[in-house]
Amino acid sequence: MSDGYHHGNLRQSLIDAGIKIINESGKDGLSLRKVAASVGVSHAAPYAHFKDKEELVEAIKASVNKQFMDELEQAVAGAKNAEGAIINMGRSYVSFFVRNPDYFRFLFGNQKIVAHLQPDKRFEEDYPPFTLLKDTYQKYLEENRIKKKKEEQELDIIRLWSSAHGLAAIVCMPSVETSIDWEEKKIWEVLYH
Repeated sequence: MSDGYHHGNLRQSLIDAGIKIINESGKDGLSLRKVAASVGVSHAAPYAHFKDKEELVEAIKASVNKQFMDELEQAVAGAKNAEGAIINMGRSYVSFFVRNPDYFRFLFGNQKIVAHLQPDKRFEEDYPPFTLLKDTYQKYLEENRIKKKKEEQELDIIRLWSSAHGLAAIVCMPSVETSIDWEEKKIWEVLYH
């Protein structure tokens, strides 16, 4: 093997290889040597980017979470109002994982996701995409001057999250086949209107 990696961003390629290895063999099956072999570089090459396996795992978490959050924030920013933002978030949630099914398995199979469902409380450790959903939902209630009990708000948040997450889980299952183009806007109008 040579260090002559010519195909783009080696750091990101190592991260993507690490995700696949973790999804197939668990975190214990991951090593810098295995990710190097997976992308066709020398076993020393990953050390230019990561001091050890733990640093690679942290880089994987940071990379996946940042990409996911960036996509959701763009979905919210591109909406005319909070209702549109919620619909855009759902579509982006599913579309992101349609394009990156390994990320879904990594995030929700290998990472501890913390989410407090209480609509009126903020928690530092809550998963940022979930916090964005809660904040956008609160904005929706304010924009439409809707008053709901806390329990009703919590159930609404659960419905919204489980709808997008459930669809993403289905489309990421390797044995599920569908003719639906999940990135097509029409399908979301049918599902949410």
